[in-house]
Amino acid sequence: MTGTALDGFDIPACSQLLGWRLLDARPHDGFVRIGFDGKIDFCNPAGFIQGGILSAMLDDVMGPAVFIKTEGRLYTATISLTVNYLQPVKVGPIVGEGKVVQLGKSVAFIEGRLMDQAGTTLATATSTARLVESAKAIQPK
Repeated sequence: MTGTALDGFDIPACSQLLGWRLLDARPHDGFVRIGFDGKIDFCNPAGFIQGGILSAMLDDVMGPAVFIKTEGRLYTATISLTVNYLQPVKVGPIVGEGKVVQLGKSVAFIEGRLMDQAGTTLATATSTARLVESAKAIQPK
């Protein structure tokens, strides 16, 4: 895998909770593939992963796609996020992909999807995000 702006980046606690791990990255294409843990703790009363958790996973693939495409110069602040839940998601590994569709001067358009290990698409999303200089958006520890 190619080195990216995510190398050495401190993964936020909320992403760690989701089991976030970088599987593949193609900075030139604005593409990332990220693994998540679909934990039993994330289930709704019906026994499936709760939709808000899936939305967080989708958000957590789309922002990094922009971040790596801009070599870490730009961070995203979500303006809108539209999620389509295609089928109930069971406990187990989940793979997310994020792709920059269009990168403007102040706004990005991004797509994401979540899949199970067999490659079946579970949910899709589109996002519009405001672009912010990373140095202004990311707070030092």
